[in-house]
Amino acid sequence: MPAQRHGRALSDEAAAHLGHRFREPSLIEAAFTHPSCGSRANYQRLEFLGDRVLGLVVAAWLYESFPDEPEGKLNRRFTALVRRETLAQVADEIGLGAFIRTGDTSAGARARDILTPAVLADVCEAVIGALYLDAGLEAAERFVKTHWEAHFAEGSGACRDAKTALQEWVQGRGLPLPDYRLVGRSGPDHAPEFEIAVRVEGEGEARAKGPSKRIAEQAAAAVMLERVQAGGDRR
Repeated sequence: MPAQRHGRALSDEAAAHLGHRFREPSLIEAAFTHPSCGSRANYQRLEFLGDRVLGLVVAAWLYESFPDEPEGKLNRRFTALVRRETLAQVADEIGLGAFIRTGDTSAGARARDILTPAVLADVCEAVIGALYLDAGLEAAERFVKTHWEAHFAEGSGACRDAKTALQEWVQGRGLPLPDYRLVGRSGPDHAPEFEIAVRVEGEGEARAKGPSKRIAEQAAAAVMLERVQAGGDRR
């Protein structure tokens, strides 16, 4: 893990990396500060704001790009683009993890444990919030459209997450909706791991783990979906 940046050094490097010079460097410093640092100026409040800004930008982008699509399909596209898995993937693709400051300045195992996909997703939203506060909606929109373009361009495949696809599979066969339940939780508070089981009538149960309940549910749905589709191919 790279050496942790501090203060002006972090804001300057992050500005160059993001292609935006912050008028208020404290905003981007907070966006990359994990709560384990003990500072009130961490990414949590910015994450709250960034989530709403991302939603607005993506909703308007979809509305303008797909004028003939019904609300239901637009909503599925929206869900796929703003879900935490996509946020974590974008954060990883553009290297945001290198700038995150944690309470472990030794860059040891604890710091690596903290930088989970869930944290990367939170920081990505915080960066969007920081851009919005520093330079308005246009700057946030430019960031989103630049880094979400490949995901947006995936088309109809991007709008079908595993849970949605599994739900459509069971509904198409007149079965009850999939039943998700939490069967286990492990790990420390800053890096939890959840185990989710999903049951489909007549198909048994599939389990998967993830750093959040949402991610674990998606993973379990993907396992079950692969199973039922493979079963259908054999029939």
